[in-house]
Amino acid sequence: MKPRIICHMLASLDGSLHPSRYTESPDGSRAEWSGLYEKIHNDLEGDAWIVGRVTMAEMSKAAAHPPEHVGKVDRPHHFARRDAGSFAVALDASGKLHFAKPDIGGDHVVVLLGYDVADSHLAELATDGVSYIVSQTPGIDLAAMLDVLGREFGIRRLLLEGGAGINGSFLAAGLVDELSVLIAPALDARAANQGFVEFGESGLADKVRLSLKDCKALAHGLVHLRYAVTPG
Repeated sequence: MKPRIICHMLASLDGSLHPSRYTESPDGSRAEWSGLYEKIHNDLEGDAWIVGRVTMAEMSKAAAHPPEHVGKVDRPHHFARRDAGSFAVALDASGKLHFAKPDIGGDHVVVLLGYDVADSHLAELATDGVSYIVSQTPGIDLAAMLDVLGREFGIRRLLLEGGAGINGSFLAAGLVDELSVLIAPALDARAANQGFVEFGESGLADKVRLSLKDCKALAHGLVHLRYAVTPG
């Protein structure tokens, strides 16, 4: 059964995801925005959170270290631990992520991988105590992988907190149930600013509909918007 998915993001007024590049607030409270984001992350009571490869690489910070001898590996999945209280999930279609330990901040790591990932990479993950799920189709079947997360790990609520690409892919696939966005009183305004959702040339027109559930003004000028998401 697919977990309920809440896309939870912190963004500037022009959609940027990088607070270090934002304009400063009049009261100098920019440093407080991430803390409020994390508080709401906890209040949403997710069993797990999911990010893309680039975001997870900033946290895992490990180099490749495949085992010297690669024997038979488990496909399409390997469950190093099912009884963790919480999970850190990474979408890594090309198999480029590496881990020095099997958790991120105490959350057990589960990696979602592409169909043709090398056996040596799977052996590395298993040796490190990391769980993984390999796509059984050449294209990543997100819905099927989410069903495995729900069935095997008991994940019922998943917080999607990735970059624009992974957020856009989940929304376009009709997998997101709710959008939770903290809007900071700041601008980025760089020409390269991508925004917190992206889905190629076609965009998301006619793919999703948003219905406002709640709007709250928070401390330090933040506004918390919550939308129900339904297919377009």
